[in-house]
Order: sequence, then structure tokens, then C-alpha cells
Amino acid sequence: MSQKLATFPIEEVRKQFPALKRTYNEKPAIYMDGPGGSQVVHTSIEAIARYMENGGANLHGAFPSSRETENIIAEAKNIIADFLNVKSSEVAFGANMTTLAFSVSRSLGKKWGRGDEIVVTEMDHRANVDPWISMAEDRGMTVRWIKADPKAFTLCLDNLDEVINENTKLVAIGLASNAVGTINDAVRISTRAKQTGALVAVDAVHAAPHIPIDREALGADIIFCSAYKFFGPHIGIAAIKEETFADLEPYKLKPAPSYYPDKLETGTQNHEGIAGIKPAIEFFEQLGTGSTRRERIVSGIKFIEEHENRLSTILRDELAKMDNVILYQPGSAVPKTPTIAFKVDGFHPEEVCQTLSEKHAIFIASGDFYATTLANKTRVNETGGWIRAGLAPYNSEDEIIQFIDAIKQL
Repeated sequence: MSQKLATFPIEEVRKQFPALKRTYNEKPAIYMDGPGGSQVVHTSIEAIARYMENGGANLHGAFPSSRETENIIAEAKNIIADFLNVKSSEVAFGANMTTLAFSVSRSLGKKWGRGDEIVVTEMDHRANVDPWISMAEDRGMTVRWIKADPKAFTLCLDNLDEVINENTKLVAIGLASNAVGTINDAVRISTRAKQTGALVAVDAVHAAPHIPIDREALGADIIFCSAYKFFGPHIGIAAIKEETFADLEPYKLKPAPSYYPDKLETGTQNHEGIAGIKPAIEFFEQLGTGSTRRERIVSGIKFIEEHENRLSTILRDELAKMDNVILYQPGSAVPKTPTIAFKVDGFHPEEVCQTLSEKHAIFIASGDFYATTLANKTRVNETGGWIRAGLAPYNSEDEIIQFIDAIKQL
């Protein structure tokens, strides 16, 4: 498969996702819940099963299955290095992004105290807010917020020099909103943070399946993502700059390694899950072109981005024409992931999701999606939250048409 094809090879892509064979109420299931977790590519499923069938093992054993496990972990970290433009030695695994963020925040906080400040945003998923706030409360630090505009669905950056100042120790930024799709100006925020000497932690969980990620270009010291959002298993990933990683003092067992990245990986890792990461990222690579793996991965993601943006434009335009549909999204000039938040007048959000599921086998979700600050500011939490439809590369134009028709039938 290559981008030399005139159009996005949707049928070939769909064949790679076994979950798309599912039917519900005698209709083919339509998965439009990607922001909550993508379906898994078949090569990742096979790699997980193959690891378990061949005999799993813990590390540092003088026998084949142990050495194979170590090799699988190394291969996963190598391809993540190309995926995020980091060094493989800077990659650590954990149960999920939230668990890793709590561990990193507690470790960093050991060196901070009263008079020090952290900065979080009102746009973010709470996984990139509460770990930092909890640490700040424990250490007596001050928390400052980058405000969100509840009408524009963008961050207010005009007073950035005031919010991020000489007392700031860390700035936590979400690269893209998992609720309304806004892609934030992380570079502008990180540039200001670097002027003050602050660390920058970027939550790329929602962004990773949709746009190329370059930690260096973003100006991030710490970047988080999760493989279950980009067609793989439930594994959290942290890529931390060497100089920052070296200073971390995570809570760990005394016999556990004190060197990075192992010191952040407490306990036995999910080895079978880690086996599924490399094939998941290779899904992007197979759709791309270029002389290096990094180039092919970035090219493949951009190819997917074009496909998703085309479909999401159709979806947004059609929903905007409906008098009783309210869209929650930034303006056309603001870059967005293919994530559409909306409401339908006269219907509770959960009722809409249940109707689409039972009558049309269309799977979407409702709620605040842990973007609670933004949900409260827009007051959607008072009426059940948003309805959220999110697209993935395996979604087709026919599915978008079925979704639009289903909303019209309400």
C-alpha cells in the first residue's frame, strides 16, 4: 500500500481490523468511538497472541523466552522513538498515561515546594491536570491555569507571560482536546515555558492517531501517549528527555533498577501488550513513503489525516445544517482532530447514543470525557455532557452518510 494510489485505500484498511466484522441487531457495527479507544489492527492482535503462545517470561533469564521478551521490549521502544522523534532510551511503559503521569509528578515534586508554581489548562483531559495539581497540593505549590474560551473552544494565550513566570517549574499542555478536537498551540506555550526554564509535559494521547508527533519540535521535556488510541493494546507510554529522566526519583522497590527508563517501570510490565505496539505503529508506516522509518510513519499519518479530515468536514457540514443540532467546535481556521462534539435539542445525550446503537448499530458515547473543566465552563455538564463522534482511518464515507441519516431520523 502506498500513497501513489489516487484515493485512500479504505477497503484495504478496513480488512486489517477484525472488529469491523461485528454485527449488532443484524447490522454491521459502525465504530465512531475512536477518541475513547480505537479498534486494534490484526497484526497487533496476532503479535499479542503469538507472544503468549510461544511462552511468556520475565526479564534477565538465561533462557530463550526471557531473551525474546527483552528483544520485543527493545523493538517496541525503537519504533516508538521513530514515532515520537525521541531516543529509545527515553521511553518507558506503564499501565496507562494517567498512572505514568502520577508517578512522574510525584517524582518531580520531591524537588519543589512553596513559592514554586505549575501551570495546567482548562482544555485538558484531567489526566494531564490532576496528577500535577495533586503533587502541587502536597508540596504547597501554587497552581495557575491557562484559561479556555468557552465560545471559541480555544485556549486564551494573551496573558501567557503572566501565567508562566520565573516561579513556574512545569507547564502541562494537551496537544489536542479529546472532547472538542481543538489542536492547541503547544509550541507557543512551550516557547514561553522555556524562556522561564520550566519543564513542559505534553499529553499527546488524543493527538497521536491523527497528527505526526515530534517531541523536539513541540519543545516538550515529557510526552505521554497510549497505544490503545492508535490501534494497539492498553499500554501507557512516556518519553522523557534524558536530562529530566536522570533526575527523576520515582517511588520504587529497593532492588528495582535505579537507572532510566527502567526505574519508572515499576513491577512486571504487560509484555504481551508491549508485543502489540510495534505492529500498531507499522500500520502507519505501511501507508507512508520515505527512505527512513520515521519518514514513512509521518507520511502515513499525514495520509490518514487527509482521509479523516475529508470525512469530518462532511460530517460537520451536514450537522451544521440541522436546526436542532448544536456543534461545539472551534472556528474553521483552528486545526482540529476528526472529533465532533454536539448535542441534539430535545434529547438527552445518552438517549441519542442509545438510539443510534440500538436502531443503527452506530457506536458513539456521551459525557464530559474527563475534560470536566471545559464541560463545566460550557455548561454542558448540566444537561448530560456532549455527544461525541470520533473518526479513525477505518471509517468510510458510507458510514458517515449512515450516521448523518440516523441523526436526521431523530
